[in-house]
Amino acid sequence: MAQRTTTSDEVRPDIAASWRRASLAGVEHEGPFDRLVPREFDRNGSLLVGAGPVLDQLEASLAGTGFSTILGDRECRIVRRWDDDPRTREGLDLLNIREGTSMLEENVGTNGLGTVFETRHPVVIHGSEHFAESLRHFSCYGHPIRHPLTRRIEGVLDISALVDTASPLLPPLIARAVHDIEQRLLDGSRISEKSLLAAFQEASGHSKHAVLAIGEDIVMSNQAASSLLSSSDIALLRVLGEDPPASSDSTLRFTLETGRAADVTVTRVPGARRGVLLRVAERSCGPHLTPPSMSPVRVPDRAPAPTLVFGPPGTGRSTRAKEIGSLPTKVFHAATALLEGQEVWAKEFDGAMRRPGGCVVVEAIDLLSDELLDLVIDRVDLRSRPQLVFTSGPVETLTGRAATLAGTAVVRDELTTLASRRAEIPGLAAAMLADVAASDDVHLTPGVIHALTAQDWPGNLRELKAVITFAAGRRTHGGIALTDLPDQYRVASPSHTLTTRDRAERDAVVAALRAFDGNKVQAARELGMSRTTLYTRIRQLRITSY
Repeated sequence: MAQRTTTSDEVRPDIAASWRRASLAGVEHEGPFDRLVPREFDRNGSLLVGAGPVLDQLEASLAGTGFSTILGDRECRIVRRWDDDPRTREGLDLLNIREGTSMLEENVGTNGLGTVFETRHPVVIHGSEHFAESLRHFSCYGHPIRHPLTRRIEGVLDISALVDTASPLLPPLIARAVHDIEQRLLDGSRISEKSLLAAFQEASGHSKHAVLAIGEDIVMSNQAASSLLSSSDIALLRVLGEDPPASSDSTLRFTLETGRAADVTVTRVPGARRGVLLRVAERSCGPHLTPPSMSPVRVPDRAPAPTLVFGPPGTGRSTRAKEIGSLPTKVFHAATALLEGQEVWAKEFDGAMRRPGGCVVVEAIDLLSDELLDLVIDRVDLRSRPQLVFTSGPVETLTGRAATLAGTAVVRDELTTLASRRAEIPGLAAAMLADVAASDDVHLTPGVIHALTAQDWPGNLRELKAVITFAAGRRTHGGIALTDLPDQYRVASPSHTLTTRDRAERDAVVAALRAFDGNKVQAARELGMSRTTLYTRIRQLRITSY
């Protein structure tokens, strides 16, 4: 790794701290920015709409001065770049600093956008204070843009110039521009919120069901919604509201935290930026399912046949079993028989089966002993008993008495692997994050969502929950980035698109990079290839974590 002519002991504390963060993230002092990959972004977002007229005026005043403006969104992704100087334009283009690329410190080191996101305050970075050698030709002035209502950072405005054209007069200029942008964000929010409030009042006044109104920076709910929905339910519905269905009025199936099913009708609100109305109606419990608030329980003439929920481990069999069961529900785990003894398990199961209503869930019948399976098979034939729900692995793997017991279940619910339900992964991941995040400010960045959606997930929901918990433990605020994920989850394309030979080579490259803390010079030497070849293979093998 090339050595800098300036050391961290010789720079300001903020800059020294930025250098340490960049070094820990594996950013090279020299070489191409191979982590800069342009991504799609919303060109009609409130930040761009609000900042547009202000930047038009600012850029007109900067014409011919050699300065450039760069606007980053709340993901630290460039959404607008302006320059009119050929040298500046050429320099930025060569570094791949274009619209759609992320300027987080973990990608390019110290810079006027990413460092603002880390420090949360304005920064001035002179040429030699950049961590990456290739940025030392520029001086940058970055200022956070905060929404006046939420105080959340909506983006960053940066003015950059070649070192020989830098001016100490720019900080006041950029501060004024940011103030004007924030005022336009406030004005836009007021107009949007008025439209959303009017739609919410009309909807909630004519409905006995739960009603939510969700905008970019606001959530409104009626009393029914407050009683029915938990904070986790609302967090997941907010994710749904951020990416509503294409049709203007769509109804979706939704599972509440209580395990009950609900229908959610999503309606876009004209005039409200990203505004949607969500009407949540709890689904009917069915003829033999009775909510806990309703009594007495009517005992049917004959108990219904058992239901079998089956699928690979981690696909949510336990959650689904509780969801379809009537209340109250008693759950019996196969592991309990091993820990407390078969006699205790059998006695408690027999007692539960004497109740005329409710539901008994028997988990993992494929792990029960033959003696306990015989007991359950015998109780299936009781004329008066609770509803029975069994869970197991794939039906084709069941043998002996477990297969016999499964055969009594004429109603079957097969759960497929998480990899076959990729469209559900963003919502599931967001809901899991809401449970384990240190604060509401922690969220998943688009790159992480893309990477999570691309995985094969052999461990299904349990594996996803473990990865989300790991990543959440590395962030106290802000967006979870690819580098917060465990190494093997950072590739942004499904691994099965690589050949067996490519996967083997990818594993060898990742191992070498990890062994030398991301130092590509030493890793290339260890692998017996040039650094140029290593960079090429890193891109071809889609290695994004180093």
